[in-house]
Amino acid sequence: MSIAASIVLLVGLFAFTFWPEKNPFTQRAASRLDFLRERRDAVFANLRDLNFEYKAGKYPEEDYATQRALLEDEATTIVTEIDVLERA
Repeated sequence: MSIAASIVLLVGLFAFTFWPEKNPFTQRAASRLDFLRERRDAVFANLRDLNFEYKAGKYPEEDYATQRALLEDEATTIVTEIDVLERA
């Protein structure tokens, strides 16, 4: 009797753990919008870090200007795409 109950309990726990719709720990697939938001946050963090390091004297003026322009262009592209996807 206890072996049968153990098997039923084990099957129940296995089904609860691995049943896709019922598992609260499954991750949903990241959408393009999620990816863009994460990338936007990373680019803004890079801009903040770049400004900090420039003010600390770690970057020469020309390198700072080049890096800043590249990051600002990327941020503009990302924010524009986010706006387009949110309107759709």
